[in-house]
Amino acid sequence: MVNTLSKQRGGTAGNIAYNLALLKIPVGIVGIAGVDFPEYAKFLQNAGVDISKIQAAQNNLTSSAFIMTDKADNQITAFYPGAMEFADKLSLQEITTDLVVISPNNPQAMVNFSKQCQTLKIPYMLDPGMQLPALSPGDLKEMLNGAEILIGNDYEISLLKEKLTLDEEQILNQVKILITTLGEKGSRVQTKNDNLEIKAAKPTAVLDPTGAGDAYRAGFLAGYSKNLDLKICAQMGGIASCYAIEKYGTSNHTFTVEEFNKRYQENYEEELKEI
Repeated sequence: MVNTLSKQRGGTAGNIAYNLALLKIPVGIVGIAGVDFPEYAKFLQNAGVDISKIQAAQNNLTSSAFIMTDKADNQITAFYPGAMEFADKLSLQEITTDLVVISPNNPQAMVNFSKQCQTLKIPYMLDPGMQLPALSPGDLKEMLNGAEILIGNDYEISLLKEKLTLDEEQILNQVKILITTLGEKGSRVQTKNDNLEIKAAKPTAVLDPTGAGDAYRAGFLAGYSKNLDLKICAQMGGIASCYAIEKYGTSNHTFTVEEFNKRYQENYEEELKEI
């Protein structure tokens, strides 16, 4: 028996894009959705997300996740791919962008996007997440080799190291930046020359951890897109994740850039001038 049941907007791409749009960063989604997408599409569009590159798969539903969360915030997820099964047919060929985020998707689509980014010389953040078990060591190595940023939580990064028999030094010989999110302990950002331990920002309440990682990615990328110091980028990620944690669902929160800046200053005792 479960106490609550609610249908919410979600999806890794939608979550990241929504938070980037709140931070006034131009963002678009390349993906594929089903016949039940129009309402969510309108929400994203109204938020400022470019949805023109999202294709429709007729006679299919949009991919959906069914998540059970216990009182200690442990989660078990069942995932129905739906229209995402056709994502391997998508292309970045006509896309103009400064950076691509390759987040959990149809595994073959993730491999294809990585290869396309490498061919087109587009920098990308690799975020294999829940698809790590589905990606072969060979594919993971190829995807990692061309990435500018690798991101995952501590479990995911440990799993990747084990699967590829790599240590952090070897990973940093391939990627420019390694980000490990640590939940309530904050995050770690590593380069060849730096090892930054970033303290977590403080949420006013912890209602739902779902989507916090996606919000962190958006906050980090908002700073990264403006060439800010990596410590500031990670702290921005921490602030963004707080907003997600404080609301049930992954995109029911909202904030202005001014509110974000104020909260950043309250948590990290420094002014965020560039956003």
